[in-house]
Amino acid sequence: MSAWKAGVIAFPIIGLVISILFGASYAITVVLRLPSSLDLPVLLRAVGGALVVAGLGLMGWVFGHRRPEKVIVSTYITFAKIFGRAKLAERAGRTEPLIISGPQKYVRSPLYLGILVMILGWAMVSNGTFVLVATLALLSWFGLVLIPFEERELKALFEKQWEEYAEETPMLVPFTKRKKRSTSSGSGGSSRAPPAPG
Repeated sequence: MSAWKAGVIAFPIIGLVISILFGASYAITVVLRLPSSLDLPVLLRAVGGALVVAGLGLMGWVFGHRRPEKVIVSTYITFAKIFGRAKLAERAGRTEPLIISGPQKYVRSPLYLGILVMILGWAMVSNGTFVLVATLALLSWFGLVLIPFEERELKALFEKQWEEYAEETPMLVPFTKRKKRSTSSGSGGSSRAPPAPG
């Protein structure tokens, strides 16, 4: 599948999910009569700006190790599996090996971490309660739905290699679960394709 075709399908779905999360966050803010402003001091708003830059930098680092078109195809395939249009262990158009270098060496979901850090920073810069609630909604979506599903998918695709990687590497918070990589596993910080399905 081409990245263009995958993007045409995946981006509207991603946009819809984000719109629902942000709409629900706004509704929660209104219903609970939360103050519209966080009333953060200027220093904390400046920290928020630094977080936006850090989140964008982390996402850039991810794309230095994963080509954007591969991420688009992978995202499309994952959503197809979520909606039952493909089996969990089906490779479909996915050609990437398991990436365990770059930011993936420190967390299993660096792209989601970058998005969360960026949006948290945006909440601080904008000084908006609604954006903070939206950040918590995104964290819930990532942590309770999307990441667990993707990790089941990756385990089905990469089997033992994924299990070893997941045992050594934390999901979102760096340096919270590290074991020395076994040299016998052949995963010492590089990417390796699984055997072709058979």
